[in-house]
Amino acid sequence: MVARTSTTWPRIARAGAFCVNVLGAHQGDLCRGFAVSGGDKFAGVGHTPSPVSGSPRLTGATAWADCTIHAVHPGGDHLIVVGRVDALGTCDDDGDGAPLLFHRGRFGGFTA
Repeated sequence: MVARTSTTWPRIARAGAFCVNVLGAHQGDLCRGFAVSGGDKFAGVGHTPSPVSGSPRLTGATAWADCTIHAVHPGGDHLIVVGRVDALGTCDDDGDGAPLLFHRGRFGGFTA
C-alpha cells in the first residue's frame, strides 16, 4: 500500500515494477529511514538490482520479491498496489534470517 501523497509512487508507476524487500530484525533504523517523507531514501543504503526489473534489492534483507505492477486499487488515502511476482528469493548475507516485525508503533519479534 502506498500513500496517495507519496513522491516515490509516480516513479514506481512509470517504471511498472518494484521490489518488495522483507527487512531483517536488525534493520529497524533502515525501516524508519524509508518511512520518512522526502529526501534520497537510498543515500548510503546498500542495494543491488533485482534480477528481472532491476529495482533495488536491499542488502541484508531477509527476503525479496521482484514484481511487475498488475493492478492498482483505491484504498482510502492509500493505493493498494498488486504486483505479479516475477522472481523471489531469500538473502543470507548480514542477518540471522529473522524478519523485522512492526505492530502498534513498535518493532518486535517472534517468541516461542
